[in-house]
Amino acid sequence: MRDFGVNDILYLLTATQWTIYLTILSFVAGGLLGLVLAIARTSRSPLASGAALVWIRAFQNTPLLIQLFLIYYGLGLLGYRLPPFVAAVVGLTFYTSAFLGEIWRGCILSVPRQQWEAGDALALTPWQLRRHVVLPQAIRIAIPPTVGFLVKLIKNSSLASIVGMTELMRAATAINNATFQPFKVFAVAALIYFTLCFPLTLLSRHFERKLDVSARG
Repeated sequence: MRDFGVNDILYLLTATQWTIYLTILSFVAGGLLGLVLAIARTSRSPLASGAALVWIRAFQNTPLLIQLFLIYYGLGLLGYRLPPFVAAVVGLTFYTSAFLGEIWRGCILSVPRQQWEAGDALALTPWQLRRHVVLPQAIRIAIPPTVGFLVKLIKNSSLASIVGMTELMRAATAINNATFQPFKVFAVAALIYFTLCFPLTLLSRHFERKLDVSARG
């Protein structure tokens, strides 16, 4: 056993970089897939809408922990063991896509019906209608909940430790096992998570107020 010191804090900060990389990659990849799901959910095709709904319900209604277990250990049993970082990115990407897809579906549908009807009156194709009329308005509405979800994603990235990825939470656990000073170790880890998440929370609230004021105006 040893004391918790400066080197341990530096190790936590180094591991935090991997938390940030994991979050950014999962958010971007999940966002792209989520956009496809949102468009599919609002399409006129029952097949596309139904398939997207199955995907969303599957990942929204099962624990992220189990999803990561299945991707890492389940594929490993089939002979397709992914590196821990890749498995974590894949798991969080699927998780992100399900939530952002549903969030953005709601934002698309919140665009006033008159806007959809105006696009139909101009003889726009379904893709042109979404690209030029609906999505620009939906993006503005989607910013606050999307930033809010990013905060949730940062915190949930801590579950990547169960597949062996050395991000902030796994680094904190390793240091605690060496120092047996859980209060100090996890207090510093919590402070780092807070430093990452709190500015985004403020940003989300700022966008919510701005959107509310714009809507009233």
